[in-house]
This record gives sequence, C-alpha cells and structure tokens, in this order.
Amino acid sequence: MQIPDTFAVLITAAGRGTRAGSGLPKQWRALAGESVLSRTIKAFHGFSRIILTLHPEDMARGLREFGGAVTLIAGGGTRSESVRAGLESLAGSGVTHVLIHDGARPLVSPEVIAGVVTALQEGARAAAPALAVTDALWRAEDGKVTGTADREGLYRAQTPQGFALDAILAAHRAAPEGAADDVELARRAGLVVTVTEGSETNLKLTWPQDFARAEKILEQDMSITDIRLGNGFDVHAFGPGTHLWLCGVQIAHDKGLVGHSDADVGMHALTDAIYGALAEGDIGRHFPPSDAKWKGADSSIFLKHAVDLAAEKGFRLANADVTLICEFPKIGPHASAMQQRLAEIMGLEPDRISVKATTSERLGFTGRSEGIASIATATLVIG
Repeated sequence: MQIPDTFAVLITAAGRGTRAGSGLPKQWRALAGESVLSRTIKAFHGFSRIILTLHPEDMARGLREFGGAVTLIAGGGTRSESVRAGLESLAGSGVTHVLIHDGARPLVSPEVIAGVVTALQEGARAAAPALAVTDALWRAEDGKVTGTADREGLYRAQTPQGFALDAILAAHRAAPEGAADDVELARRAGLVVTVTEGSETNLKLTWPQDFARAEKILEQDMSITDIRLGNGFDVHAFGPGTHLWLCGVQIAHDKGLVGHSDADVGMHALTDAIYGALAEGDIGRHFPPSDAKWKGADSSIFLKHAVDLAAEKGFRLANADVTLICEFPKIGPHASAMQQRLAEIMGLEPDRISVKATTSERLGFTGRSEGIASIATATLVIG
C-alpha cells in the first residue's frame, strides 16, 4: 500500500535483551545471515521517515549500518523514555501519525503494518495488532495449578502500535513513569484503541529459543519467495560541459555527458535493471525521450518511479550492483557518495548497494574516452 509522507515509524532498540542469552544484544544478532534490527527496519521500507532509538553505546554502529536510511536517537533507561525521546524528535516535523514498533519483532508482515495504517487513515486515533487468546488460562504457584481464568475477550498484544502523534506524545508527557506499552498509556489518556489483525509469525524475540523459531519461519518464507533478477545497460557519449552526473553525484570534469535528461548513465542502467526484473520494459517506455518535459530531468525521478512500481507490485529491492565503464573520470573517490545517494533515492541500506568501476583496457569507445557505459543488476523479492 502507499504510505502517506505524514506517517512515521519509531523503532525501539535501546535495550540490552539479557533474557535472550549472553553475547550481543538481541537486536544486533544475526538472523538467517542478517541482523535482527536490519530485518526490522527493512519491514518498514515504504515509510519515508523512520526513527530508530538506540543505546548510547550502539550509536556509532547504528550510524555505520543505517546512516542515511533512518534517523538515530539515543534511547533512555526504559522503553517509555526511549519512545518519548523519539516522539519528541517528531514534534513540529509535519508528521501526523506514528507507528511504534519493537526492534525485536523482525518478522512483522506488510499485512499487519497495513492493518494499522488503514485504521488510522479511517479515523482511529490509536490502533494496534493483536491475536485473540485461544488457549486455556491457568493460575499457578510453586509449579502447581491453583486456578483458571476466563480467556473471553483477552488478546495477545503486538506491535506496531499506531497513534495520532499529538495524542500519544501528550500521553507520554503526562505519564513520565511510563507503562508496559504505548496502548496502556493511550488508554490512560482516554484514547479508544482499535484492535487490528495480528500474526502468529510476528513474534518478539525474547528467549534464546525464539531465534530458532524465527529461523524456521524465514526458511518457510524463502521456499515460496518470488525472486526476480533484472539487468540494465546504458551508454552516453561525452560532449561539451564542465561536469557530469553519475549515480546521482555531480562530478567536475572537462566534458559532460550527452542525453535528453541529465544523462546519468549509472542511474539509467540501474533503473532499467529494476524495470527488467518487473518485465516493465525500459526508461523509454515510461519516460519517452520524445516528451519535452523530460529534457534535462533529474534521473532520480526515473529510479524512484521504478522502485515505487516494484512496491506497488508487491516487491522490494534486495540489492543492486552498478558497474561504470570508463577511463575518466576516476570513480573510486566518489563511489561511497554514489552508494549513499542511491540508498537515499531507493530507501535502502547502503550496504545493499554496490557501485564500482572498471576500464575497457583502452579498447572500444570507452577506451578512447568517447563516453561512459554502465551495467547494473537488481534483485527483487516479494514483500
């Protein structure tokens, strides 16, 4: 679904997760080859603004791994303090609604997220996913059953819990002592909370055995995942100019690149790779060069369109690889900036994007410095 720009996500990951066993805090542990926190952030790829609260000791790592993709906020001593810090950072930003999610719930599905967003769009001031309790409930003491409890009307709470920003921020400001979760604070403040559909796979990683369960869920998901690969190739000749654009970065040069748009050969190849994976043709189909309105256009428009089209079809970009083929200019000094810029445009972590260069050993038109070529590969997966 299309997420409004006025909706933000606040992911809490400032805890130490001691119940999950020794070693790294649970949010930084590997889950099927990728950190828990990376998977959690990726689940919200359709949101334009993501706030991540981290323990102060983890801020440097967070900047390395997620810088440019999320906004980092130092968390407090409790979950409520961390949430409030994140909410305060959104005050006055134009954000109207916020989804608050546990960083240790990396398997939250698009359907669960969409349920909360839809409830808020339809007028709810607070909404949260939950599952009805179906098991019998006992009370026990010293390992022995001492009684039973009525399960009627009981639910297991999950996240993300969504709210009108002004309402949940006011609730936090009015209750500095905090609460078990944000729904409890919302109800204290008089908010009516709409229950949306939760999921059995939206588990919170709490105990060591939870990781094994999550691995099995991911294995099952991968067995039915639709994986698409696409490649793109583009060429632009050198012409008069004092600079050129490559992968969204302006580079000073004694020549420019000739093209109807800004002639960003790297971004064009990558855009075509995504279109190719979707079986959606190429840039020319979606942005005809015969249309004067695209003359001199910023190629990020094309790339963003391809990424958004993938999302509309239910796909997300898993990784991208771009190779620039030229003798000059030298790409190495600019590769990191290109990686960061492409990450910003596509809403990906920078470590999912590769930008590199090679020469053609002075053979052909690139070897004669007559222009630049680029090849790119993109991988799309469902969800």
